[in-house]
Amino acid sequence: MTTTASTCRFTNDRDQRLHARLERPLGTVQATAVFAHCFTCSKDLKAARQLSRSLAQRGIAVLSFDFAGLGSSDGEFAATTFSTDVDDLVAAAGYLADTIAAPSLLVGHSLGGAAVLVAATRLDSVRAVATIGAPADVGHITSMFTGDLDTIEEDGAAEVDLAGRRFTISRAFVEDLRATDLTEVVDRLRIAKLFLHAPLDNTVGIDNASRLYRAARHPRSFVGLDGADHLLTDPADARYAADIIATWAQRHLPDVASLVDDTPTARTVGDYGGGGARSTTTTHLQADVETRGFLLRTDEPESAGGAETGPTPYDYLAAGLASCTTMTIEMYVARKGWDLEAAHAEVTFDRVHADDCEACEHADGHVERFTRTVRVAGDLTEDQRDRILSIANRCPVHRTLEGTIEVHTSLAT
Repeated sequence: MTTTASTCRFTNDRDQRLHARLERPLGTVQATAVFAHCFTCSKDLKAARQLSRSLAQRGIAVLSFDFAGLGSSDGEFAATTFSTDVDDLVAAAGYLADTIAAPSLLVGHSLGGAAVLVAATRLDSVRAVATIGAPADVGHITSMFTGDLDTIEEDGAAEVDLAGRRFTISRAFVEDLRATDLTEVVDRLRIAKLFLHAPLDNTVGIDNASRLYRAARHPRSFVGLDGADHLLTDPADARYAADIIATWAQRHLPDVASLVDDTPTARTVGDYGGGGARSTTTTHLQADVETRGFLLRTDEPESAGGAETGPTPYDYLAAGLASCTTMTIEMYVARKGWDLEAAHAEVTFDRVHADDCEACEHADGHVERFTRTVRVAGDLTEDQRDRILSIANRCPVHRTLEGTIEVHTSLAT
């Protein structure tokens, strides 16, 4: 099954913007899940990407995100605790519920595994939790900076070296870890639990998995990731873990085979009242554009003074027309029941003098011109092809571009 990934942002209960990636199947979504990364890692860890993609290939849409203070998310790591990470997970579940459907599966790696176990006690929609290399005692994390504990206790915080990077660890962080009893949490969980652990894990020993498994009540399962390391750096190990999780989860998740019909036309061809976007310039001509929680990047070519890090605004405008065209065709043909195999639309943009544009209605001056080429494949009659071309000219974006457009601008105080 083919998958698609998009970046997005959501807000936690501390009003911080968390950066996320949503990996979903191109087809019916069978279930939704939230993935939590390991301590000081990010959603961009290769194993996290591989796990999300493999789960999506099994029909499970996965939201992975950077905890506050890590990756691209807002916040300072020094101000976070294990409890705030759990709060971020709950916020991620809320965003997923608003975007597709509430998560029925939580997956966590290392300390992220501990966090999903605790978060599951706060989320009624969750039916299964899978952990990978999770500690049985979150206080185990303090062993990574034992030599700095006295300084943290005395000064309230200290900068420690973790995997070659410097992080500020607060006393509140350490105390929060010590106050969390994971075995008690696992004992209270009545949902399905899967513990995956590598026997050769030198970061979090496999005895942690044994303790979690013994503390858990049925349904519970344990799978050894033979030959893998803690970070699942071998893509084959990440794929194997994802396949195990997906196969196991299907036995425990609710029957949601029709959870989401991933046909984009229903949302795209319709009333756009209330839609919009927000752009923030980052570096010179680069800008981050946010729309409905999805994050896009715009830029200009080097020849225009940009850095070529993203499409231009006009590229997005052409893309909107092209995508709306094929969606409109697909939606119309589906209702008619015609034999359409594929629809393609190519759109280019240029600025020409009205005198040089035979197809343009304007008599003088310059014209902003979109040139669209539509191709359709399938067993279609000439009449059907002509009708498809007519329908392409009626797509909502086309009508907007040719209609009366007003732009009202104000300077915010």
